Amino acid sequence: MVNVSIQEANSSLRQLACVAVFLLLAGTESPQAQLGGLDLTEALKEIVERQAEDDASDEAEDDAEDEAESALEQAIQDLVDSQEDEVTEDVQDANEEGFTFGGAESLDEDVIDQAEESVEDTIADEETVDEAAEEEVQEQAEQQLVDVAEEGAETEVEQQVEESVVDAAEEVATDLQFAEASEGASDDTLIDSGDDRMGAESDEIVESAEAEITDDDARIHLGQWLVMAESQVFQELSREGYVFDAITDLPSLGLRLAEVSAPASFDISVARDGIFDVVGADKAEVDLNHFYTAGVPDPLDDDAGIEPRMALSIPSSIQASGLNIGIIDSEVDQAHPSFKQAAIKSKRFTRSQDDLPNFHGTAIASIFVADSDQLVGLVPESTLYSAAVFELDPEKGEVASTVSLVRSLDWLLEANVDVINLSLTGPPNRLLEVAINRVLKEGVIVLAAAGNGGPMATPKYPAAYASVVAVTAVDSRGRAFRMANRGDYLSIAAPGVNLRHAVPGGGYAASSGTSFAVPFVSTVVALMKQAEPGGDVVAQLYASAMDLGEPGRDEIYGYGLLTLR
Repeated sequence: MVNVSIQEANSSLRQLACVAVFLLLAGTESPQAQLGGLDLTEALKEIVERQAEDDASDEAEDDAEDEAESALEQAIQDLVDSQEDEVTEDVQDANEEGFTFGGAESLDEDVIDQAEESVEDTIADEETVDEAAEEEVQEQAEQQLVDVAEEGAETEVEQQVEESVVDAAEEVATDLQFAEASEGASDDTLIDSGDDRMGAESDEIVESAEAEITDDDARIHLGQWLVMAESQVFQELSREGYVFDAITDLPSLGLRLAEVSAPASFDISVARDGIFDVVGADKAEVDLNHFYTAGVPDPLDDDAGIEPRMALSIPSSIQASGLNIGIIDSEVDQAHPSFKQAAIKSKRFTRSQDDLPNFHGTAIASIFVADSDQLVGLVPESTLYSAAVFELDPEKGEVASTVSLVRSLDWLLEANVDVINLSLTGPPNRLLEVAINRVLKEGVIVLAAAGNGGPMATPKYPAAYASVVAVTAVDSRGRAFRMANRGDYLSIAAPGVNLRHAVPGGGYAASSGTSFAVPFVSTVVALMKQAEPGGDVVAQLYASAMDLGEPGRDEIYGYGLLTLR
């Protein structure tokens, strides 16, 4: 036998292939070239096929070896990691027998056998491995989502807990202040803190009708602007060619009010500059005819709510008759049984003389002067002057205009009232501010609701004017009404949560809001003026307040809770 190496055989085959290719390229005419009795074409095909099979086999073997080695290494590493604690003693024993883990280290044959079996199983079922890997990746992704969600939830819970703790701490602090102050106060303290029913129902009343007020600072009487000044100013403007649609005399204020129509594209600043050029900026006021709103609560059953005299106890030693109180609100239903003995003088300042809204005005009036078995007001023996300024607008609901407010202030000043109660809110208006300042110069105190827009709401007018007493609402425990406005313009807090009042048609209801707190402060101011004519009533009012919240005046309670000493 002749022993031929694989390399020599492959070399001979390559030489034979080269000869065959040469003969074919040389133009051998026979389709089957012959060489040494061999069919070169068939031989060449066999050689190429055999070589291709050998190459494929070698490549497959190489790939399989690589995969096996990689899988073996990974399996060994996984097995070693998972059993590291358990194998420690075996490793120490194996070291004594001559193998260690490391660069030139050998593994225990049992461990290697287990790893090889694991690799063989893995290689034998690659699809199972792929599916398992996909499942593992999916599980990991899902777990990550769960972890993220749990982390977010934990963070949110922590924040909620922190906020709850802060709120609870503030509430406890307020309760302590209220309790301590109540213990040290005289019997003349106005607030009755013993009514558990008021505290229990306060949260349910929070979303009452006054909380439904929607104040829109942009709401104006479209196509109209106003001018207010003394009579001689209008004479100058007339000489310069100014023509006004309507002029109203305001004799008590010493002013005249003119209404002017204007196109939709009208710019108020142009009109203001033009008039100021004629008469001077300090001689006239020019502004738009803004709208103002008041809340209309939903009626509850006739047994609900705290009566005014329960929330504000007026000592018998204080003379509570002969007061003249003015209110600017909606119309009052004077046919209500609670007003049978009341002295109410009313006047309308609306454009329309049709049926006017009367819910809010009836409620406010009853807190002052109701006198029946069902309800007793704070000062039922007083005279109430009611200026009806609200009318129904088909698009805006119940609204009052700047014109109606200014005209009503002039009438109440003529009536020589002690105080003016404004349970309404809206945007700032220069004419309204000037009219209020004229009223104050005559010694009449103006009080207004702070607003029910919530803690983040912007200041509401006329309460936000420095010359006005801005009243916010609290419940029987001295806690702030949660829908009340907050800000540095707040003056004082008074009962305004779950208060019982009359409703048009003969019924009764309970409501909450800063509007319902104003009558309490108005009553105390009127009593203080009566007791000490010519005194600085407002300063005494603030000095006598029971401090709540942060020491001194704050943005939640103003100077504190109303008292009478």
